[in-house]
Amino acid sequence: MARTSKSGSTRGQVSRKTTGSSAREATARAPQTASPVLNQRGREIQRFDEIVRLPIGLDQNTCRKSVKALNQVLADTMTLRDLYKKHHWQVAGHTFYSLHLLFDKHYEEQAELVDTIAERIQILGGLAVAMAADVAEMTQIERPPRGREEVPVQISRILEAHEQIIKFCHTAAGEADESGDDGTNDLLVSDVIRLNELQVWFVAEHLVPEPLLRASE
Repeated sequence: MARTSKSGSTRGQVSRKTTGSSAREATARAPQTASPVLNQRGREIQRFDEIVRLPIGLDQNTCRKSVKALNQVLADTMTLRDLYKKHHWQVAGHTFYSLHLLFDKHYEEQAELVDTIAERIQILGGLAVAMAADVAEMTQIERPPRGREEVPVQISRILEAHEQIIKFCHTAAGEADESGDDGTNDLLVSDVIRLNELQVWFVAEHLVPEPLLRASE
C-alpha cells in the first residue's frame, strides 16, 4: 500500500483550507440571490431610429417607412386615447352619464389599439414611441387646455382628432400596399380606420341639434 508522506498530507490540508477559505470569501462578496440589483444604467442596445432586421420577408427600407408612419399613428392614437380619458373625467351637464360611459368605452378600445400598433412596429424591427413627453412632441393633434370645456367643444376636439388619424391612415395604408407591406396595410385599414370610423359615428350623433324636451313644429 502506498504511503502518504507527512509533508504531502500537510500540503493537502493547507490546500483544502485555502480553497475553502476562498470559496467562503467569494460567497460573502457575491450578492444575495433575493436582493435586487438597483440603480443600474447602461447604453442603448437599439437607437429609436434604428431598424433591426427580422426574417419577415420585407426589406429594411420598407420596414423603416412603415415604422415611421406607424409611430405617427401611434403617437396620435395615444393622444386621442388620453383625450377620451380627460373628457370622461371632466364631462358635465345633462348628458353626463351617457357620455361618461361612452368616453371610457372608447378609451379602452383606443388603449387596445395602441398595443396593436406598437406590436406591429416591433415586428417590423423598429421601436415604438412610448413615453408621454415623446408622444407630445410627435403628435399632430391639438393640445387641449388643462381645464374643463363645454361638451360640444369636447366632442368637436375628439371628432377632429379622429378625422386627422383617419386621413393619415388612408395615405399610409396606400403606401404600405404599394411597398408590399400587407401586414401594415391590413392593420391600418382593418383596425385603425374601421375603429375610428365607428367611434366617430357614436360620438358625432351627440352634436345633432335635435330638441331634447319639445318636438319642433
